[in-house]
Order: sequence, then C-alpha cells, then structure tokens
Amino acid sequence: MIAIIDYGVGNLFSLQSSLKYIGQEAAVTADPETIRSADRIILPGVGAYEDAARKLRESGMAELVTEVAKAGKPLMGICLGMQLLLEKSYEYGEHEGLGLVKGSVVPIADVAPADYKIPHIGWNALKFKGEKDPLFKYIKEGDCVYFVHSFYATDCADNTIAVTEYGAELTAAVADGNVYGCQFHPEKSGGVGMKILKAFCEMGE
Repeated sequence: MIAIIDYGVGNLFSLQSSLKYIGQEAAVTADPETIRSADRIILPGVGAYEDAARKLRESGMAELVTEVAKAGKPLMGICLGMQLLLEKSYEYGEHEGLGLVKGSVVPIADVAPADYKIPHIGWNALKFKGEKDPLFKYIKEGDCVYFVHSFYATDCADNTIAVTEYGAELTAAVADGNVYGCQFHPEKSGGVGMKILKAFCEMGE
C-alpha cells in the first residue's frame, strides 16, 4: 500500500487516482500507524514553502516522514514535497526543510533569462544525470513531464538524477538512497508520469 501524506497541502486525490490507475492501492492519510505500515510513502505539496513546512511540523508529519525515511522505506516528494526534503528554502525568507537530501531551494528568476515567464508552467524534457536511475527505468531521456514552479533545487549536484532546461538548467529530480524527489508532477504527466510512478512503486521489492 502507498501512503499519500495528508498535511493540508497538495493535490492528493489526483495522485491517488493515478496510483489506482496503475493498479496500486493508495490511501490519503494522516494516521501515523497507516503511514508506518505502508510499503511506500509519497509527500505531495503545492503552494508556499513556509506555510507547507509549518503545517508539516504542526501536524507531526515532519518527524514521521523523517522516521520512515531513516528506516529505509521508499519515500517520494513531489513538487513542493520534493523541496521540503531538502535542507532549506530561500522562498521569501529562509526556512528549514527536513534535510533528507542535501540542497536548498532558490528562485528560478535568479538564473532564467529576463523574458522567461515565472512560474515555469508546462511540459519539459528530462535529461538524465549520471547513470540512469531505476526511477526512470520505464522511460527514455527526452521524455517530457509537467512542471509548475517558481523555485528550484540547487547545491544538490551529487543527488541530482535528472534536470530540465528552462533558459537555464534546473533540477528536475533528486535521489539519496531510498529518498526520491520529483520537481515535476508525475500524476499530471500522462503516460510518462504513470511509468515513473510505476517504477517508484517497485522500489524496495
């Protein structure tokens, strides 16, 4: 069973529907025991980093996510959920993340050309970094996924498994052991996204 963590942020039921589409049992839950007993965990997220980080901590989910990740359970953060896995964010201030993956979150506007629209919204191709990660075993380099973000992960080169181009090279996905993060939305990325979710659901088998 896949536990989708409900801490008041994220498009949870779209993600649950996508997982059910590929034949996976998925529960949207804030119940600690359900999360601990799940085979895999997904941390979603949309909106402002500061608000999401506060809700994650106030709900007790920050400690729980750290606990299950350190226990070796496959964990995936999606969009803002990925950014929360990093050490800190500079989104309108400085905010502490979970620190499960090295790196920080900074504005795309700092690196993209001035005529590029922010937020970055749309379909962009993935370019793999290093040896092709098992998360991408069912897709090929150049396949496109759907992004919606104004900030991106940096200082995480050792853990970057894919990038995309938006006037500058932006981190698209990270991994550190059993912990994965996708800046894009697999659940909104059609067949390519379904294949990435399928690969994640096979992690740890």
